[in-house]
Amino acid sequence: MNAVNMPTIGITCYPSQGGSGVVATELGLHLSRRGCEVHFISSELPFRLRKYHDNIIYHPVEMPQYPVFQHSPYTLSLATTMSEVATRCGLDILHVHYAIPHTASAFLAQQMVGPERLKVVTTLHGTDITLVGQEPSFFPITRFLIQKSDAVTAVSSFLKAETIRVFDTGEDIEVIPNFVDARVFVPKEMNAVRARFAPAGEKLILHASNFRPVKNPRAVIEVFARVRRDLPVRLLLVGDGPEMPGVRQQVAEAGLSDHVEYLGPVDKLEEILPVADLLLLPSLHESFGLVALEAMACGVVPVVTSRGGAGEFIQDGINGFLRDPSDITGMAAAASEVLGDAALHAQLVEEGRRDAAADFGAPCVVRQYLELYDRLLGNSGS
Repeated sequence: MNAVNMPTIGITCYPSQGGSGVVATELGLHLSRRGCEVHFISSELPFRLRKYHDNIIYHPVEMPQYPVFQHSPYTLSLATTMSEVATRCGLDILHVHYAIPHTASAFLAQQMVGPERLKVVTTLHGTDITLVGQEPSFFPITRFLIQKSDAVTAVSSFLKAETIRVFDTGEDIEVIPNFVDARVFVPKEMNAVRARFAPAGEKLILHASNFRPVKNPRAVIEVFARVRRDLPVRLLLVGDGPEMPGVRQQVAEAGLSDHVEYLGPVDKLEEILPVADLLLLPSLHESFGLVALEAMACGVVPVVTSRGGAGEFIQDGINGFLRDPSDITGMAAAASEVLGDAALHAQLVEEGRRDAAADFGAPCVVRQYLELYDRLLGNSGS
């Protein structure tokens, strides 16, 4: 621990716009504001760190290219950088987000530095367990790395249960949920933006994701098409990914091109979310569903998959709606109901904003991580 009794933390995450990278970056920002020295170690600067922040240092991972390597050995390069940063900067903890390959690198770095000097915390986010970790070639090492971490957290009770079921790791996983900064994600009057996207006063449905198959974006178009039969609505698609070409074709074939806006990746989702009336997230499963929580904080009603962890913060019919991702009719009916009833919409918005800030606000969740660090370092005699 450093002189003011705050740990020095190394954080590794994917630097792109996926949920795990967002949570890891926001955690680092909040830890730095509380006095922790935070070192981000990754292949690229995480996209939410593109300006100066006190107490945050970025360390790029150099990836050598040699003819003998068919692919750059990123896991080994990351481990080397982790060990160098830990030694030079006096890291107490390596907190890695997404098990593969980050926990593997952290484990190697810990062996180089010494387990008595450096602890490893692994946060499981979802597809590292539900998809990647269950690949036969990754299963044994994923299980090994979970067992070798000094502490393991999961972003939802659903994900904890799934990890225990699949990997038989025992119960020693702590649930620390994703969080939202209720000072940043707030309702806003966005009249000019709204006039651009809904010139005739239409309601706005928004979907934001990385457009992978698990996000089920084709269902978004099907639901939107059905809602349009009942109400004048327009659709905003935020993000990009492998499913986007098929989505564009689906939109064109349905004759909806004049009613859909493609916004591409958006670095600051809080600057576009508040313009929407409803968020649609029909994923095949969500270990948490961070964008739905952020939408609630912004005063946007979520209609979200019932498969996974979203039910841990969405109460169906109270602060949003939960529907099976195959239930196109049910999702469309829920969307039409709330968009067609101003009083119901206002009631769900009020409940959603209160629940997001009270139970999943940044201060209480960041405090849980700090308490975990304290226990871990205290037990080690630091």
